[in-house]
Amino acid sequence: MSPTSPLNAEIARIRSTEIALHGPYNPAGKPDNPLRVVFLSSYGHAYSLLATGPMALYDLINRRPDVPALAERALAYDCLLADANRLHTPGGEPYRSIENPAPVAGADIVGVSVTNAGDLHCVLRLLDLAGIPRHSADRAAGVHPLIVGGSAGLANPEPMADYLDIVALGEAEHSLLELIRLLHANPALTPTAALEQAARIPGLYVPSLYEHDLLPGGGTAAIRPRTPTVPATVHPQYLTPHDLGPAHFTSPISDGSCAVVIANLGCRHSCHMCTLGTPPFRNAPIDQLTAYVDTLERHGIRKIVISSPTFTQYRHRHELLDHISAYADRAPEPVSVIIGSLRADEVTARYLDAVARLDPGHLFTELSLDAPRGVITIAPEFAAPDLVRIFGKTMDAYRVDRALDLCRTTTHFGTVMLYFMLGAPGESDQDRLAIADYAHRVYQRLGRKDGAVIVKVQQFMPQPGTVSQRLPMADPDLVDGWVNDIRERLHTLAGPAHDRFRVLWGEHSRLLLEALCDRGDRRVGHVLEALHDAGTDFAHLTKAQLEQALAAHGLTFSSYLAARDTDLLPWQTVNTVHPEAEQALAAALRNRVPVPA
Repeated sequence: MSPTSPLNAEIARIRSTEIALHGPYNPAGKPDNPLRVVFLSSYGHAYSLLATGPMALYDLINRRPDVPALAERALAYDCLLADANRLHTPGGEPYRSIENPAPVAGADIVGVSVTNAGDLHCVLRLLDLAGIPRHSADRAAGVHPLIVGGSAGLANPEPMADYLDIVALGEAEHSLLELIRLLHANPALTPTAALEQAARIPGLYVPSLYEHDLLPGGGTAAIRPRTPTVPATVHPQYLTPHDLGPAHFTSPISDGSCAVVIANLGCRHSCHMCTLGTPPFRNAPIDQLTAYVDTLERHGIRKIVISSPTFTQYRHRHELLDHISAYADRAPEPVSVIIGSLRADEVTARYLDAVARLDPGHLFTELSLDAPRGVITIAPEFAAPDLVRIFGKTMDAYRVDRALDLCRTTTHFGTVMLYFMLGAPGESDQDRLAIADYAHRVYQRLGRKDGAVIVKVQQFMPQPGTVSQRLPMADPDLVDGWVNDIRERLHTLAGPAHDRFRVLWGEHSRLLLEALCDRGDRRVGHVLEALHDAGTDFAHLTKAQLEQALAAHGLTFSSYLAARDTDLLPWQTVNTVHPEAEQALAAALRNRVPVPA
């Protein structure tokens, strides 16, 4: 392979820009014959550095001298050539990692991280690119790597059960290292024996060791471990900040343009449709974060992404913001902070003032408005107060008004982003139209002619691992009409000020995929594979295309939208939700009396 090939030239450019923010790695201190672990990313270089989960594991493996492995990264390089759903390297040269010219297919372990269930099909694309057989049953020990998946997109791992050898649940800093030590210490293990021993590591789910009886049309009738030594249930692992290590909270590598800080994990609230409250709430050590900001200053990195969606709950938020502000005061050029979310029910005047000093942006978008750049997030999710209460939300009218009054006193925060869900069980037409009234009231309360209100609409999605996971889901085809009704009502209410409002929606194809993959059984992966091989454009997938692919496998889309009141969940083996909480939520929704239209 020529050192001047497009792939090698791009990798050389990547390596020339990278800054190891936690210090250099020292592979010389590793045990003999370290395993080769490659993390695949479906993103380009810049965005891959923001993927804190795999980057934290990459850093941990390479930084710990006692871990018998070396980690690498292989990306969706800019030079790759697309052919329908497949990617190819220029000239057919082997797909390689940033760190190693050897083919990725020769690794011992390959890790794939899926953030969103709607992107599960990307696993097939990455395996094809690497030249690794898609199906676990087609991979041979000593020839092909072990494929390990993880992250939130695999909360329901069953659609990928025939493609992934292992799924790491929760935080993998312990479980993945234990797997590495197991394979390194026992190179002669047969594949079956290796997987059976891996299944006994807390947090590792091995799909092939469970037999599923599947229902006609969709769903799971029974689940059985194939041997007595396989655990009946597998629970995600959540670790202390000390066990997670610095790279879990601060990106270990930057290209010089920005760096990521995760100040806290989890959420102090437990809303019934949200996964943020599933992990225990933990604060990052403030001394780690302030030292990291000092490192960014030394390297002249002036954009800091605080991606914690619950940053307002971080115990040391003022100290961290003050430390960044001091850096900004010393810097010869502006330092900006992009904050994932400013939760209106948790903001204070002091907090808004601290953030305003740092020219804050918003992770969702850099908005092209003539309003001030600061964005405050209000996520009531529902306009009907009783739905807010039933789903455990804390965003009542008093807290919203208090936050808006605070915004009115500052010149920086003039844009409010409202998050709403459509399609919850029992929701009425009037409940949905009330979203327009809510947005209009927010604009009036904000009291600024240069203000703006953005309504970000999402469909209610019963997420695996949440109290709402058994509830029915509305057909995504209905949402387009509901959104248009909200837009029309808001236009009427706003009158001449209608240009100060936006209703954002346009995720129909992704919703189809998420609905299917979040609630799907083991046959769903084969449906995705058929669509992949047919060259289907997943970004513009139609319901007709999806239903045709499902029908070819004896499945119906409606079966996956239906309630799971008494059914066994396809992901029952990894389920941790208490049935009593599910039953209480379902009863509250059944007993609700909607506001009449």
